[in-house]
Amino acid sequence: MNFCVKHKSIIITGILFAIVYASISLVNHYNFRTYALDLGLYTHAAYKYAHFKVADSTMIKSFQESMLGGHFDMYLVLLSPLIFLLGTYSLLIIQIIAILFGGLGIYTFFLHLDTSNKKTPLYAAILFYSFFGVFGAISFDYHSVVVASCLIPWFFVSIWRGTKIQSILLLLFILIAQENVSLWLAFICLALVIEHRRNKKHVTFLLFLSGISLLYFSSVITWIIPFFSAHQAYSGFNYSSIGSNMFEAMQTIVREPFRCAEILFTNHTKNPFGDFVKTELHVLLLTSGLPLLLKKPHFILMLLPIYFQKLFHDNYAMWGIGMHYSIEFAPILAIGIFMVLTELRSEKTREILSYVVLIFVIGSTFRTMDSTIFFTDKAKLRFYQKDHYQRIYDVKSIHHNLAKIPSDAIVSAQSPFVPHLALRESIYQFPLIKNAEYIVYSKKEKSYPLTQKEFDEEISKLENLTDWEIFYSGEVIILKKSSKK
Repeated sequence: MNFCVKHKSIIITGILFAIVYASISLVNHYNFRTYALDLGLYTHAAYKYAHFKVADSTMIKSFQESMLGGHFDMYLVLLSPLIFLLGTYSLLIIQIIAILFGGLGIYTFFLHLDTSNKKTPLYAAILFYSFFGVFGAISFDYHSVVVASCLIPWFFVSIWRGTKIQSILLLLFILIAQENVSLWLAFICLALVIEHRRNKKHVTFLLFLSGISLLYFSSVITWIIPFFSAHQAYSGFNYSSIGSNMFEAMQTIVREPFRCAEILFTNHTKNPFGDFVKTELHVLLLTSGLPLLLKKPHFILMLLPIYFQKLFHDNYAMWGIGMHYSIEFAPILAIGIFMVLTELRSEKTREILSYVVLIFVIGSTFRTMDSTIFFTDKAKLRFYQKDHYQRIYDVKSIHHNLAKIPSDAIVSAQSPFVPHLALRESIYQFPLIKNAEYIVYSKKEKSYPLTQKEFDEEISKLENLTDWEIFYSGEVIILKKSSKK
């Protein structure tokens, strides 16, 4: 009770943001704005793990491959029992809780610094909560990198407190989120060496943690993921502009730094849809307070692997401000910016700059909900508009009819329906049908992963086959494998 009274500001702030996040994420799921990639795939994996079975990616692939052959994600294993309690909303709720916990970590970090401005912990937490990358992640399904990113502030807390065992345990827990997180952690630890350079014990310990992170990263992409992969190779390297593998990429960065720097700002794929996507990211990061980190450039060092993994990628969608691809900036900016501000001598200047930074951060986030170069489904983000809570069909009726499909049936479903049907032994993203007993689709939904023409042709074929009979026909169509011989 004393904590609630003493820290009521962060509690109230957390509650308000929890309501906003829930109104985005959970409403999107209910309104069929979550998809086979990624929520459906991960929810189905959690179902498999919860039943002590190996999760695979047959939902989206024509061949058998372990989920660990794509990304080495252990969080899904650990979180899987929650599906028995929270159903298909499990991972989304965990993601919201993780973000709230991350903001509390930032608040705790600045309390530990014992700054003269007692509002700094709250301001830093608000920056984290309102950052555009957080809202992008909340509006786009679930990803374990989001959870890992929200543990970074607590890693900072443990390092500053000098609690080595806690630091190691946190590091190990963050590492198992996904392989690319380990490379990020290595850079974070190296940058913290600069911050703690006057403390030899801290420096030695941080170098040790950085080494663990690099060893883990190397082991996972060299041996562990290839072991689980159907092709005995790591398939996550999609950076042809700088090499065909990680070793070549490192050589290119060292030998051709100016060309690599140019790639960070230009559309190196020449795909016209990628024009100005990187520019938009850079502008939003600048308006979110990034220039203040020039006072502590080692915080920019922490972000280098994030810049590289985003902006060197062959897929322009990775460069943008949408989805979960900018979440890693949030904890580093929140901590770095307010560490810079706490070192200012003038209390009045600190207060004014804090307000200015928060106004620009919040403004940048609302900008992503209004007009962006990179395409984002604005209805998924605009929690303050009526359209967010509605669809062009009767959502309640569709939920009712989907519930009629037996829980042990094998289903092939269009992407938006997959997450709601994922808690079963076998499910596929349409047009993969394989041995499905039911097919679910709606002509009012987008045709992904097919073009509209391909989708229409597939549906026409199905509706003319005697192998399938109509189980339900309305705004959603449910076909059942015919029992006729």
